This record gives sequence, C-alpha cells and structure tokens, in this order.
Amino acid sequence: MKKIIWSLAILFLARADAFAQTRFIHSHSGTSSTQLAIWAAKDLGLFEKYGLDLDLVFIPGGARTMQALLGGSIQASDSDGVGPINAILRGGDAVIIAGLINKTLFKFVAQKEIASAAQLRKKTIGVANFGGSNEFAVLMALKAWNIPKEAVTLVAAGGSAVRLAAMEKHGLDATVLPYDHALIASRAGMRVLADIPELVPDFPDKVITVRRSYLEKERGTLKKYLQALSEGIYQVGTNREKGTTILRKRLKLTDPNLAEENYNIYGGNYSYPPRVGKTGLIGVLEQIQQQSNAPKSDFEVRRFVDESIIDDLEREGFFKRFPTKERPKQ
Repeated sequence: MKKIIWSLAILFLARADAFAQTRFIHSHSGTSSTQLAIWAAKDLGLFEKYGLDLDLVFIPGGARTMQALLGGSIQASDSDGVGPINAILRGGDAVIIAGLINKTLFKFVAQKEIASAAQLRKKTIGVANFGGSNEFAVLMALKAWNIPKEAVTLVAAGGSAVRLAAMEKHGLDATVLPYDHALIASRAGMRVLADIPELVPDFPDKVITVRRSYLEKERGTLKKYLQALSEGIYQVGTNREKGTTILRKRLKLTDPNLAEENYNIYGGNYSYPPRVGKTGLIGVLEQIQQQSNAPKSDFEVRRFVDESIIDDLEREGFFKRFPTKERPKQ
C-alpha cells in the first residue's frame, strides 16, 4: 500500500511540474544558422530548465511576424530590427527587449556572368520582403556602388533557401544571402560581389520583440525566456561540439565540415549579454527618419527598446554564473 501511495505521489509531482511550465510561443523568420542560439536553448532543454513550455514556429518575413505578434498569436519573435521599428512607428504595441546579432551577416551574391557591381543595372534582385534587413542591405550596397534604386528591379522572393533555389534556376540575377547559404552559392559557381558587414558594419540584424503590454504584465515569464536564450548563447559560444551537433541536426547536414564552417561563422557572433547594438539601431532610425521627414523626437531609442529585464539580470548577477574567461565573443 505504501508503494502505491508513493508511486501516486511521484506521479502527482511530475504532473504538477508539467503544469508549472508556462506555455510560450516564439517565432523565427529564418531557417539558416543564424538561429543557432535559439535552437540551442530549445534542443538543450534550457527553456524547460527555466520553467517554459516553448514552441518554435516559423513565420517568413518581418511583416507577417509583426502581424502575428501584435495579434497575440505568439509571445515573442526574432527578426531584423527594421520590422519592429516600422510597427512601432505605426502605433503597434511592440518593443525590442534584446539583441542577438548586431551586424548583418549577409553576402551580396550574383550570377557568375555578373563580373562587377556595375553590371547589376537593369537586373532583378531578390529580397525576402520589402522593409526588412534584406532590402536594407541591398540598398546600402547599391548606395556604396553609386547605383540608384531605380536602376534595378527589386522583388520579394521569400526566405534565403527559396532565394538560393531561385538563383540556382536563374530566376534571380542577384540577392543577399546569409553566410551559410552564400557559401553554398559560391560552391555552385555564383559570384560574391560584397561582404555586407564591410559596407554596413553595425546593424540590428536579429532582435527579440514582444508586445509592450505583455512586457508590463508578464515580466517574470520574459525573464525566464531571456535567461534561457542567454544560456543558449553561452553554450554554443563556448562549446563547439554542442554547436556543431545542433547545426547538423537542424540543417540536416551530412558533411561534418559544413557544420564546422557554419559554426565558425555564427558561434561567436551573438551578443552576450544579449543587448541591442545602439550604433546600428540609431543608424537605422536615422535613415528611416530622413526618408519619412518625421520629427527626430519620434525616433528616441527608448521608444523602441526596453532592456530593463536584462538590466535586472545583470544586477542580480545572472551573467556572472558563467566563467568570464569562457564567455563568447561579443
């Protein structure tokens, strides 16, 4: 009888622990190795460790992501900073609470017949969607090459894998691709015209956005969420084997060298603690302000970013739990 009672008690505690997990939905807009830290937090059980029952959902494009976030279908999203900024400017209930990657890890890729940037005139260039980091990167590159936007045709062509496939079928003349897909394109004979970080050194390429109202009501939940993400960044930044294993699984890579190459690109490029790079953010705000002719007072950083939970975690010594000498590069 005692054994039965003890077994029932264990079962009750297990169920109670399951119910204690807070349901949380995070959306990601990319399927490349830029997702490594988030995949790590999920695959290593870190969200569960901090009390979250988290689901990852893929929503292509920043505009669709913002629609889902503002509509309450998801609790948080990772995307470039342009989408959230535009949503906030339109009065959307959104705010950026963290930054994962603070530079655009894209390469400008063209068909092999295009030997120089000058030959892009009258060509079709694919971007994921209008108003996002892809378009921003393309426009910055064109500006650096003194090519007016009107001299090319920009088309919304979908995510990086879709655009790579379109390039392989010669459906596009050029596009910007994350480093891992650009590596595949280069091996397929396509030409890399530029490394975007050399043209745009600072850019809020991957930020975490939530509804401001959710931040006010669910600070405890978001604190757990950022703890898990932060530990995910730390884990992949300090443990190559974990990082490459996750990449092989998530990207279905059979060639271990590809996993190593992708890890070398992304493993140390996450911000830790996960703060938004203010230089890149201010640069984007200034560009949007100049294009819209809106008053500068509408573009104060605090309107778009609230890192108060990260501030709390730093005050509480959360980030000091991990050995300083082994922390990932910032």
